[in-house]
Amino acid sequence: MIRISKNITYKESRFYQYIKRHQKYAPLLFFIGGFTWDSLTLGRIDRVYDIVILCTYITLLTASIYIYNLVDGEKWKNTFFRKNEAYLPLAIQFFLGGLTSAYVIYFSRSVSLSKTASFFLILLFLLFANEFFKKRVSNKYLQFGAYFFVNFTFLSFFIPVILKKMNTEIFIISGLISLVSTFLLIILVYKNSYSTRVAMVKWKMFGLIFSIYILINTFYYFRLIPPVPLALDKGVVAHNIQIQNGNYKVSYEIDNWYIFWRDHKIDFNRTINKPVYVFTSIFAPTDLKKKIYHQWKWYNKTLDSWQNLDKIGFEITGGRDNGYRGYSYKNNVKDGMWKVEVVTEEDLVLGVVDFNIKTGKSSRKTNLKVREF
Repeated sequence: MIRISKNITYKESRFYQYIKRHQKYAPLLFFIGGFTWDSLTLGRIDRVYDIVILCTYITLLTASIYIYNLVDGEKWKNTFFRKNEAYLPLAIQFFLGGLTSAYVIYFSRSVSLSKTASFFLILLFLLFANEFFKKRVSNKYLQFGAYFFVNFTFLSFFIPVILKKMNTEIFIISGLISLVSTFLLIILVYKNSYSTRVAMVKWKMFGLIFSIYILINTFYYFRLIPPVPLALDKGVVAHNIQIQNGNYKVSYEIDNWYIFWRDHKIDFNRTINKPVYVFTSIFAPTDLKKKIYHQWKWYNKTLDSWQNLDKIGFEITGGRDNGYRGYSYKNNVKDGMWKVEVVTEEDLVLGVVDFNIKTGKSSRKTNLKVREF
């Protein structure tokens, strides 16, 4: 009688009834809740708090998926998780939201929006995927596919942070660890859950996960994924740069107030015989060292293509909140469209600083600003 009474009390609780009435939208709301919470609390990728939070999320996500798929078995009858199984899909959505929002926070520090667009598209897919699948989070293929993606992404920047080193080999190792760990979770669930064996075909699931693995590596090969945990924090085309007392004094033109997505004016009014400077600050985790290059490119209208010109490199050391500062400059420049790609040794693009040069004997500079970095 006591067991039945507890079950009735649970079934009649206001929160449970509310979840049942709004179960169509509740997972999405919990997903957004995780996203919002991380946006307010996370900051640096190498901070102890951030590392603990992300490790907790990926651990609890793994546990939630495992329990959710096994809780309908006889062994779980009358357990705490069976009585509260209605909340497990919400937990999965919350931790997925928390992890993906963390990735957006770190990637959004980059100046190049184009290089983070692919990730935002994946984020939007994860955010709205449950609205496009009838079974929503109970769909095994969606569930484990999303898990593999966030697991791979987590390890791709967590391992470099821990090892203080990042390169292609580290990325490959991260992918293999996430692939093996996801396969082990699937095997464990499949072995112990009769409902899972009925709902999915194991080899079809393995094929899906491996396809996502190949897709992510293909994106990496074609340099479509930002080289986390590095991020381009600032990128400015400038008229002059001076270093005083360890600070960089950068003189550059600012654009109209409604052009909020970049700091500098895209039309660079150059005075004849004066150099063009490009200043960048690059965020990197503490003690991580990496060679970075400024690849100068000029658009040749005759050939209708970008031409590679100077490639200037410098070593960066991580740890500074506002990024490791550096700059390059060029004297012999032509009028027209220019861009400076900030790249790693592996030619992975951190960001792009683009501008149009217009040269005059005494070019008038409007809205000139001097700022210390």
